[in-house]
Amino acid sequence: MSRAVPATPRFPEIDLTDPDNFVAGVPHHWFRKLRAEAPVYWHEESDDGPGFWAITKYEDLKHVSRSPKLFCSSQGTNIESHDGETLQRLQMIMLNMDPPKHVKFRRLVQRGFTPNRVQHMEARTRERARAIVDAVAGRGECDFVNDVAAELPLQVIADLMGVPQEDRRILFDLSNRLIGFEDPEFQTSREDAMQASAEMWAYANQLAARRREGPQDDLTTALLTGEVDGERLNELEYDSFFLLLAVAGNETTRNLISHGMLALMRHPESRDRLVADPSLIPDAVEEMLRYSPPVMYFRRTATADTEIRGVPIRAGDKVVLYYPSVNRDEDVFEDPDRFDVTRSPNHHLAFGIGEHFCLGANLARLEINILFEELLARLPDMEIAGEVRRLRSSFIDGIKEIPVRYTPERGRAHRAA
Repeated sequence: MSRAVPATPRFPEIDLTDPDNFVAGVPHHWFRKLRAEAPVYWHEESDDGPGFWAITKYEDLKHVSRSPKLFCSSQGTNIESHDGETLQRLQMIMLNMDPPKHVKFRRLVQRGFTPNRVQHMEARTRERARAIVDAVAGRGECDFVNDVAAELPLQVIADLMGVPQEDRRILFDLSNRLIGFEDPEFQTSREDAMQASAEMWAYANQLAARRREGPQDDLTTALLTGEVDGERLNELEYDSFFLLLAVAGNETTRNLISHGMLALMRHPESRDRLVADPSLIPDAVEEMLRYSPPVMYFRRTATADTEIRGVPIRAGDKVVLYYPSVNRDEDVFEDPDRFDVTRSPNHHLAFGIGEHFCLGANLARLEINILFEELLARLPDMEIAGEVRRLRSSFIDGIKEIPVRYTPERGRAHRAA
């Protein structure tokens, strides 16, 4: 399958496909090298795949993302190549669609994520955030990922999808198995991930049966009753849409919250600034998104011969967009490796850009801002209390566990007063 290696610089030590290289953290030193010496870099694949172009500069990622006719999503958005039945199944997921089909499917659920709809969710989201902090505030210690970061996105996406709150952990467990297929704690093979998909689809169909009997104002009902080109979604289309919303709606926000708190604990002077001036929290959230975007890459495929920065790209070549790298592009961000909660402007690309800009960006921002407002007001001295365990993945910058300790809320003078 391998094509002739293009005449570009070679760095044998750089392997962005091996998940072991991401367990200790994102290899930013490699991305710095690529930005400086080979921003359009031909990367070989160790599994006899054809190889791909690694895109590491900000403007190049924008160009590719805004050119869906030239760089398509329909051949898959992960690095691995697919064909036949597997590719057809992947093309049922909105991430792997191109215009005009992508636009039509996106409209089905877009009304659930409008700024006005999100604004109406603020009171309920704050109520849930306070209850989550209530549950850990008096303990003095917890696992921040599972006890705090995971809970708010799960509860909110369950509300949106119409999933009963008592079932939200089903979404959590299945999401872990789907996203964590490279991590032996969750998976041992891609076949296991397909089994998790099947279980998610089975749950989606059970919920669909209940909604057909009693429609509600939720996204599941919207998927069942909406039409694309005059036709309702078939079962596979519905199942694929449900899976995407359920996973994307909780996994990425959970990891951003985890990374955000980790950054604040590692930069206590920044945390102290936010505690003293909560009006800085929205800017801090944008910096968390820039500093540690939860999704490390998405792939496109060239549909015609073209070039980027004078480097020839052939039709059929895979082009992989690296968000942690572009968010630290020295040409765009001053002192990019510094975590700066007052950074402004901050035009990061953590949510993507163009046709596939994150549908839930407004909702994610709402959740993250509210949760940090509650946490910093009530548990301002949280600190790391053990090993931070990261997800073994070259795709998702995930954190599995952050043991933390803090002054129990009941021990504070202002609470006792």
